[in-house]
Amino acid sequence: MAAIPALGMVETRGLVALFEATDAMLKAASVDMLGWRKVGRGMVTSFVTGEVAAVKSAVAAGESAAAKVGEVVAVHIIPRPHEELNGLYPVTKRKRGGPK
Repeated sequence: MAAIPALGMVETRGLVALFEATDAMLKAASVDMLGWRKVGRGMVTSFVTGEVAAVKSAVAAGESAAAKVGEVVAVHIIPRPHEELNGLYPVTKRKRGGPK
């Protein structure tokens, strides 16, 4: 996997809040969804990638949307993540507008 400009993460307690956050992120800015992961104890995290400004905007929209329907545990943005993090990303990468 090639280096990505920025990585955005939204972690929620519960899948409904994660769906709401991810939907808002994908609608708010031109970002790609890397996937999601179960963390444990009801926590789940969604990962998006794209240009730094787009990821910042998307994560803010996702946090706001998720907070309306559930609990936001954490949000974080990493501009220019190190290539060694590639092994930690969810396996499936979904391109915006591409085949799923």
